[in-house]
Amino acid sequence: MLKIEIHNMVITVQFSDRIDLDKLASKLPSGAEYFPDNFPGVVYRMKKPRASFLIFSSGKSTCTGTASEKDAKEAIDNMLKLLKGMGIAVKIPKIEIQNIVASTKLDTRFDIDKMAFELENSEYEPETFPGLVYKMEGSVTFLIFSTGKIVCVGARSTNDIKESFDRLVKKLRKIKALK
Repeated sequence: MLKIEIHNMVITVQFSDRIDLDKLASKLPSGAEYFPDNFPGVVYRMKKPRASFLIFSSGKSTCTGTASEKDAKEAIDNMLKLLKGMGIAVKIPKIEIQNIVASTKLDTRFDIDKMAFELENSEYEPETFPGLVYKMEGSVTFLIFSTGKIVCVGARSTNDIKESFDRLVKKLRKIKALK
């Protein structure tokens, strides 16, 4: 059984149809930044759970930095309460996971040169990056390192991650890259 660790989730959230960013930035607790000449949104760093929000005048927001769906839901609920408490007209948020970054470590070393020839849709240029980049059918991409560490990016659910890692391990066994 693979021990998979989630490192980051990127989630889009539609909180409202319109948000006055000047008002929002002035009322949010410490941790909010708003420099409209540099970036068209409010950046808010929440401490508990640890998450960052990019909030735009369209009412759309991006939440990053959580390491579980539970923490993401709690962070989004907390932000919703903050917005309501400021008198901002909010609606039931439309929440969509855009990307999950996860990793695992297999108790083996990989022959990356061999894998580069055996895996279709893979790139390996050790002069620029020490890992093999493998684009699996669908939207998931793996970064595979000779140490046995594998990073998965592009998954949109925790189930996607597990299924993708399982498919990768099967493929690696098939090409005899795994014992």
